[in-house]
Amino acid sequence: MLKINLLGPVEVFVDGKAMPLPSSRKTRALLGYLALCATPQRRDRLCELFWDVPDDPRGSLRWSLSKLRPALNAGGRIRLVTDRERVRIETDYIDLDLHRLRDLINDEAATPDALAAGWALADQVLMEDCELSNQDYFTAWLTREREDLQRLKASLARRLAQSEDIPREDASRWADSWLDNAPFDKEAAQCVVSSRRMVGQVEEAAALAARIETEFEEAGLKKPVWATAPDRVQPEGGTIADDMDGHRLASRQKVRFVKAQDDVSLAWASIGDEDSPPLVKAANWLTHLELDWEAPIWSPLFRNLAQDHHLIRYDERGCGLSDWEVDEISQDTFVSDLEEVVDSAGLDRFPLLGISQGAAVSIEYAARHPERVTHLILFGGYPAGWRHTATPAEVREREAVMVLTETGWGRSDPTYRNLFSQTFMPDATPEELKWFDEFQRRTTSPENAVRFLHAFADLDVRDKLSSLSVPTLVIHSRGDRRIPVSTGRELAAAIPNAEFVSLESNNHLLIGREPAARTFLSVVREFLRA
Repeated sequence: MLKINLLGPVEVFVDGKAMPLPSSRKTRALLGYLALCATPQRRDRLCELFWDVPDDPRGSLRWSLSKLRPALNAGGRIRLVTDRERVRIETDYIDLDLHRLRDLINDEAATPDALAAGWALADQVLMEDCELSNQDYFTAWLTREREDLQRLKASLARRLAQSEDIPREDASRWADSWLDNAPFDKEAAQCVVSSRRMVGQVEEAAALAARIETEFEEAGLKKPVWATAPDRVQPEGGTIADDMDGHRLASRQKVRFVKAQDDVSLAWASIGDEDSPPLVKAANWLTHLELDWEAPIWSPLFRNLAQDHHLIRYDERGCGLSDWEVDEISQDTFVSDLEEVVDSAGLDRFPLLGISQGAAVSIEYAARHPERVTHLILFGGYPAGWRHTATPAEVREREAVMVLTETGWGRSDPTYRNLFSQTFMPDATPEELKWFDEFQRRTTSPENAVRFLHAFADLDVRDKLSSLSVPTLVIHSRGDRRIPVSTGRELAAAIPNAEFVSLESNNHLLIGREPAARTFLSVVREFLRA
């Protein structure tokens, strides 16, 4: 067993013996990045993260990998797996300290002593010897990882603060640690004040409550509501959407690869209890099986759906973890790729969820395989791309957007990608738009972005609508600026016995925090129970 420590300085041990690592900060940073990501990483993305163009990034990457191989492949087991396009660390036979920490948080039987030891482990700087001040993208990634570690510390402190198995004075100290790591968590604030009362510090509790109220008000937040009785604040019944962070979800999902009919490698993933009813989501613009879990946009929807379903997703060819260099991107390949994924997953009958252009792909699949689709759910969908329906003026506008996409997609300036972000989610916050801009850039190449737009424009399943026999639910946002709600109504009218539900939202892609997202989940669950 090989052990990697990322809390504190990056270290590698084999059978308790420290393995020598190169002094290069970038090489140690690369090791930490690959170990935490766990999934295959494209070489060009790694070059972009760690090296500047004048430094011969591909040569530097090869050098760093050569220096890591002796440590990672110790004992004759190949753990650093590389090919011409991708690099990954095989983590099945690696003991990673951060993974142990996350497993501890999920262990309901963990003792207070084990939780306290976990907190001490977490109370270190993640990859403290790996700062790269001149690599902005890596620095942003490392900052997010360290913020996630702080949330893990807060979760551990919460467990200890609410434990009935430790003295009240100790619980009070853990409540302080919880609030230190989550300063605007109302439940943490309530626990801190309540714990002071429980140890008889009534005046201190009152003063602390007043200070916390001031801090919340100055931050523009609603003040906590204080319990009148000195009881411990019990944790609320959490859900996967509330309590599981993106990294834990990414580590729990199983990512696999299947070859398409033209030998393209397709990445697909499953998450949720395999004994639960399946739910397949057709791919749409744009996805990344790993990065999706960090999305402020759709990840809450996926998290909730995974509570009571075995959720199957995949990255369509040309983006995410699937092959980017492909000969064909078209309606036919979209459908045949879906066929390959569900066959690889071993599914006989299943409900199918199609979002945006994924709706047309789902319709075509259901028309070809009516015996396999139990329910069809279409959100923000359309039966035909704009090339079949647009006016000459709209055609000129769409083609101009594609020219802009080809020239501006890969730039650090998000102006061009904002063309898409703001039509997809007009009600998103600047932070959410910024995240989606960067997500799009990391998920596909400029060339493929244009190829996708061409393929979406050519979609046409209008001739299949009247023949659908599967129970169908059509959902559409009333204020959708990318695909008008009238298109959703017409789609539902053309499918025999289809149900139609409109949502109070302006967003083509639902944002997880908006009330319409909860409505979406409610109607989908009700439909699937029928």
